[in-house]
Amino acid sequence: MRIPLSAPDLGPDDRAGLIRTFDDGWVSSAGPVVEDFEQAFAATIGLAYATATSSGTAALHLALHMLDLKPGDAVIAPTLTFIGGVAPIVHAGARPIFVDCSADDWNLDPDLLDEAFRRAAAEGLKVRAIVPADLYGQCCDIERIRRIADVQGVPVILDSAEAVGATNRGRHAGHGASAAAFSFNGNKIITTGGGGMLASDDAALIARARSLAAAARVPAVHYEHAEVGFNFRMLSLSAALGLSQLPTLDAKVARRRAIFDHYRRRLSGRPGLEFAPEAPERRHTRWLTAVVMDREITGVSVERLRLALAGADIEARPVWKPMHLQPAFSDAPVIQNGVAETLFANGLCLPSGSALTEADIDQVCDVIEATLDG
Repeated sequence: MRIPLSAPDLGPDDRAGLIRTFDDGWVSSAGPVVEDFEQAFAATIGLAYATATSSGTAALHLALHMLDLKPGDAVIAPTLTFIGGVAPIVHAGARPIFVDCSADDWNLDPDLLDEAFRRAAAEGLKVRAIVPADLYGQCCDIERIRRIADVQGVPVILDSAEAVGATNRGRHAGHGASAAAFSFNGNKIITTGGGGMLASDDAALIARARSLAAAARVPAVHYEHAEVGFNFRMLSLSAALGLSQLPTLDAKVARRRAIFDHYRRRLSGRPGLEFAPEAPERRHTRWLTAVVMDREITGVSVERLRLALAGADIEARPVWKPMHLQPAFSDAPVIQNGVAETLFANGLCLPSGSALTEADIDQVCDVIEATLDG
């Protein structure tokens, strides 16, 4: 049987919640269940307000749209990330400036931010925001990033799409920014099938985002619009799944961390093989367990290992390809230290879903060991 990278972990309560919502007739974005999920999620992460969206990318798009970005504006973003955290910058009318990551946490390196602002000025661009990501389930160094942003007079909008359940100094991912975008895609720790959330302590910001997500319709019997919005609201069926998944978050994070520990016990003694770090005072969810191989020591390329796993019907995926290496962003400014390119060349994400069995993990480790020993 195929071992997937990160399959949804569903149970009977999820099925019951979907059927109940279906039987109640709430299948679109209307109805009480979406608001119930928004309130429950906000309470879980400790932010005051949240609005549910069709995806994490849509949530980030709303936050950037409200900045009223114009040609000549720029937004600083990490180069090591998924394109969903970057495409909204372009869609909102700005130009991305990519910043390399820190070896300590694989997230945007605050030490490079001053240079990014200087590069923007040299190219005639005005930085309007910083959008760091919480990569693979680990919070970025939001305190340092926010201090620099405050000096520069720009907001921080967090791309926490991969970090539901992660914490930084005891606070859930998303704290410390003007707003944070989360994802509940099918491969995330908890899922709504497809969907996201924009959360903040700013009531006005979330109220406007909620309006924009619902086509910016002004309350009236007829359809009245003072501005052009989007069709970004979450469906009730998705929200029903989110409501049943949310109480299982802690257990699912604990299971992912246990899976990581299992991999580490089996493989950490291997020369040339290292695991993604967990920074001090942060709880990494290990949404995906990622390893980095030194080919000069192992004698095996990461692609050879991936193909060996694929041959055993095991799904693995390279670490994110840096945005500055993507053809779509070939002309974007980038501040580099070489970490992102090294991780892409040598990193691999292993099966990490919370429904994996011990036998599944051992099967993955068996193939890895056989490949490295071969």
